[in-house]
Amino acid sequence: MPTASGPMTEVSWPELAQIVGKEYLRVATAADAIDGVQVQRVAEPGTPEELARALRWTQAAGLKAAPRGGGTKLGWGNPPAACDLVLSTARLNRVLEYAWADMTVIVEAGCRVSDLQKMLAEHGQQLALDPLWPEQATIGGILSTNDSGSLRARYGSLRDLVIGITVALPDGTLAKSGGKVVKNVAGYDLSKLFTGALGTLGVIVQAIFRLHPLPRQSRSLSFSGKPESLNQLLLAIQASKLTFTGLQLRAAQGNTHLDARFDGTAPGVEAQVKQVQQIAGSEAVSETPANVWTSHQAIWDGATPALLTKFSVLPTQFAAVCARAESAARAQSLAWKIVVQNVGAGYARFEGNEQGLRTALLTLREEIAKLGGTLVALDCPVAVKRGLDVWGAPSDAQPLMVRVKQRFDPDGTLNPGRFVGGI
Repeated sequence: MPTASGPMTEVSWPELAQIVGKEYLRVATAADAIDGVQVQRVAEPGTPEELARALRWTQAAGLKAAPRGGGTKLGWGNPPAACDLVLSTARLNRVLEYAWADMTVIVEAGCRVSDLQKMLAEHGQQLALDPLWPEQATIGGILSTNDSGSLRARYGSLRDLVIGITVALPDGTLAKSGGKVVKNVAGYDLSKLFTGALGTLGVIVQAIFRLHPLPRQSRSLSFSGKPESLNQLLLAIQASKLTFTGLQLRAAQGNTHLDARFDGTAPGVEAQVKQVQQIAGSEAVSETPANVWTSHQAIWDGATPALLTKFSVLPTQFAAVCARAESAARAQSLAWKIVVQNVGAGYARFEGNEQGLRTALLTLREEIAKLGGTLVALDCPVAVKRGLDVWGAPSDAQPLMVRVKQRFDPDGTLNPGRFVGGI
């Protein structure tokens, strides 16, 4: 297993131990490696101030670091160019303030999503998102990867739900943006900048969210048919006045389903169910269990080796993506399946040999580009990643992204090489 290239001078790990406590700095094991790159130490700061000081020490020592929450998405992105230290947020797991009457909450980055949701549910409220693996995923992790889930169709993405953020920068600064009120436009919007930045600009230590009520009732319907007809049904539902909280397309080896979810009061839900059935007309329909909305999570399970991709296209192109995915998979004798949960974005999984996965990735990326979309390889064997950028070709925004990286992390201390264009 390759190791990260360390600094030219000898590292004084006892100095870091004094910052976080000797019992919270340990030698890394093989399980701590990131995409085949073995790190040297794992530190678990207990406060935002400790994490900021540890990050400043890392920068001064010339080391490279990677933030880690629940570790559910460490395989996302390019392999790091180097990594000496993992900065874990495991001890930053508190809910600092819950103003249920104002429907806001302040929570540390290491708090697990399911733990937060359970506490909010006691007051009939929720953080309106359903990300991957909520039992393990942390608040900082879902913010760094912008993982919202199917509820995004109704409540928006994480960038719409987070109203304040505190981040530790590589120079040891603790920077804050936003506040506890839902409408807050003062200052530089770090919340939107750091959401989806994959921990390359700083380490998220706290966040403030707006909350929503839990629905009184929820019903889900499933329609089956051909991809083209279900794509048209999806567009018709989107164009209607229905207030769906989930709209999901599932496809795999000739089987295609469209799921729709409606939340609210019993009469309101019933009225919407009748209306969507009228819109669907002759399409086969059935009630479906609530766990159908974990399909985006189930798509990560299956045979290996596997390639997990995320694509973005116009909603009018979903059927075309299914056709191209099936064609690319058939050419390489791969199994495939797709789940689309957000307007214009979905996941595709391919299973087979590594060379076939790589060829399918490059083929499908080119085909989706012709449709005006993009394709990112989220998770796959390291051998498939070698020699390519999992994010695809850099966009016109790449020069701006490079300048932002230089502004916040001029020495490339955090996650070097993992983000778009090798940032």
